Amino acid sequence: MAGAGLRAAARRWLLCGGHGGPRAASSSPSCPGCGPPGPGAHCPSTPRSAPADSADLSAHLWARYQDMRRLVHDLLPPEVCSLLNPAAIYANNEISLSDVEVYGFDYDYTLAQYADALHPEIFSAARDILIEHYKYPEGIRKYDYDPSFAIRGLHYDIQKSLLMKIDAFHYVQLGTAYRGLQPVPDDEVIDLYGGTQHIPLYQMSGFYGKGPSIKQFMDIFSLPEMALLSCVVDYFLGHGLEFDQVHLYKDVTDAIRDVHVKGLMYQWIEQDMEKYILRGDETFAVLSRLVAHGKQLFLITNSPFSFVDKGMRHMVGPDWRQLFDVVIVQADKPNFFTDRRKPFRKLDEKGSLHWDRITRLEKGKIYRQGNLFDFLRLTEWRGPRVLYFGDHLYSDLADLMLRHGWRTGAIIPELEREIRIINTEQYMHSLTWQQALTGLLERMQTYQDAESRQVLATWMKERQELRCITKALFNAQFGSIFRTFHNPTYFSRRLVRFSDLYMASLSCLLNYHVDFTFYPRRTPLQHEAPLWMDQLCTGCMKTPFLGDMAHIR
Repeated sequence: MAGAGLRAAARRWLLCGGHGGPRAASSSPSCPGCGPPGPGAHCPSTPRSAPADSADLSAHLWARYQDMRRLVHDLLPPEVCSLLNPAAIYANNEISLSDVEVYGFDYDYTLAQYADALHPEIFSAARDILIEHYKYPEGIRKYDYDPSFAIRGLHYDIQKSLLMKIDAFHYVQLGTAYRGLQPVPDDEVIDLYGGTQHIPLYQMSGFYGKGPSIKQFMDIFSLPEMALLSCVVDYFLGHGLEFDQVHLYKDVTDAIRDVHVKGLMYQWIEQDMEKYILRGDETFAVLSRLVAHGKQLFLITNSPFSFVDKGMRHMVGPDWRQLFDVVIVQADKPNFFTDRRKPFRKLDEKGSLHWDRITRLEKGKIYRQGNLFDFLRLTEWRGPRVLYFGDHLYSDLADLMLRHGWRTGAIIPELEREIRIINTEQYMHSLTWQQALTGLLERMQTYQDAESRQVLATWMKERQELRCITKALFNAQFGSIFRTFHNPTYFSRRLVRFSDLYMASLSCLLNYHVDFTFYPRRTPLQHEAPLWMDQLCTGCMKTPFLGDMAHIR
């Protein structure tokens, strides 16, 4: 993370034998990474003797703390910020685009990126449907959409009316559980789940994000749904009204569905495409570039043809269908990938269905429904030479990767904002000191006298404060969509599992040659990286304070 500092530390590490201790065969009178000894010289990685008098242990610990403070300050040069590129493509798995012959795309939030201004419209329309058609209290109309409340990937416990963030190990991140618009105390959350933060597998979301009583909100359209759900619960609780949690959840979900089924969202977008559709020229550039390099393209979307046609005409032009070898609308994903029963139907220019049996998929024609098995049989597009892009990890990507061996690319619009936050000096300094302090806590916990425990408790409190500050940089209620305090989120776990590549938008492809090979960074497993971040930059990277831990070895 610290650029030149880490690279220099790595060189010293190699000189010292590539492990936490000195070379057994070395006869050098000094550490090769620290230079020759001088008057008063001390290698930062050489164990300092702990004071024998327990009265001085507190001062000893605070001295270590101040040493670490200075180290972290020196660790972060000015150029350390802005290391990550928001327009980059990130690889979970090695993939060479030279092997990809066929590119597939979802439409909503993949080919067509939508402005956030769409979310208040969805929220307000669904709220009014609840009041006017489901006869919910008129007082709910006072609530407006809050774009800063929820993040994608949260789980909702239907029986408990609890919206929460869960990590990759099925643990609720304390401080991120909300009932309505109010946070639920950590003790109450633990009591609700039988004295633990852990959510058992059988209660968790199934393969497509829907468990028996817990649902995961995975697509971007779910942001107004989570906001409305929380507002309605907040109203009922605030007015002391009894309600059935299951009925309320279903009503809100149905109201959001009605916005889509009744075509309200399509109408808003069609009436003002300049306002709602982003990066249309970049989508055109991506598609044209791929075709110019001899790639075959197809589109599989759940949206209706009339809506897709108007959007593609806006972004690409009236001849947009000539770019695609196959176009499939109202596909009913994810059932499209698993259900063999629905045949393809051909649509004419007016959207009328034909009755003839489909024996081949023709370029320039429009097809409805169908299933992936017929698609594979008719196109013979199989395996890793196909790369499909979508925004929904379950509905778009999961089956294609796990069952059919396609390569997959996830479109994560939130990635751009999160990277810009990661690139800030505040985030870099907060996270680096947090990691250094955590390493210090791990090593100094061997001191168990009363004064030392008090020092450690102070550090633990500071660490928790740092974690909350870092979390709030992303979202005050729930933090980053990719991490809990330190673990990956459940969303991140699925992202890594179901996508070879992920990026903020399809336009990121324009930054790479069509034959580019993406290599995932080798992120170390825990046993491959026994040192904390601060240890990677102390002298020759021998484990500092080893003497303090000698009795446990």
